[in-house]
Amino acid sequence: MKNISLAIVDDHKLFRDGLAELINGFSNYQVVIEADNGQDFIHQLNASNVPEIVLLDLNMKQMDGFETAAWLKEHHPDIKILALSMYENENAIIRMLRLGVRGYVLKDIRKQELEQALSSLVSKGYYYTELVTGKLIHALNSLHEEKPGPSLRELVSLNQRETEFLKLACTELTYKDIADKMCLSIHTIDGYRDVLFEKLNVKSRVGLVVYAIKNKIVLID
Repeated sequence: MKNISLAIVDDHKLFRDGLAELINGFSNYQVVIEADNGQDFIHQLNASNVPEIVLLDLNMKQMDGFETAAWLKEHHPDIKILALSMYENENAIIRMLRLGVRGYVLKDIRKQELEQALSSLVSKGYYYTELVTGKLIHALNSLHEEKPGPSLRELVSLNQRETEFLKLACTELTYKDIADKMCLSIHTIDGYRDVLFEKLNVKSRVGLVVYAIKNKIVLID
């Protein structure tokens, strides 16, 4: 089995070097690029050195993970991205998944889980955990594989304000920001959220995002 090539993009050199050493110790994996930020990564990228997987830090001073993921989605959509973060930030998860990221893990991940994540990216094309509400990544990556069928949107009637709220819930805005944008109280926004949870049979904001993307209320392309 050939080595799977990887890139690590993270501005903490000690963490990056340790991660590279760890991954190079796994069977069939080789780190071919180590970069301080997205711009450094792009400069090192060339036709003969395109990694199959990129481990991407979110918070970097120069061309952060969000900007880098957006660039990769446009120029190298076949590269699988595994986002690395210190925080369980719901808005960051939503934003990265909309940018085509195939997995999202915390930096305190154990060695065995990291190897499992890489193996899953290679064999399935995604890696999901309870952190991203179970099957969320699977649902996102199945959008272009599923055969056309009756849309869930046809089964659930949403009024104009509910649809507007749903679209805004798919951004990085907080619920308070959404309330301000819709000129409503936070209490009313909480009401919209709870009504949609019940109507769409979901239990979290990321569940709303899955529904909106699968039913083309928002687009990820």
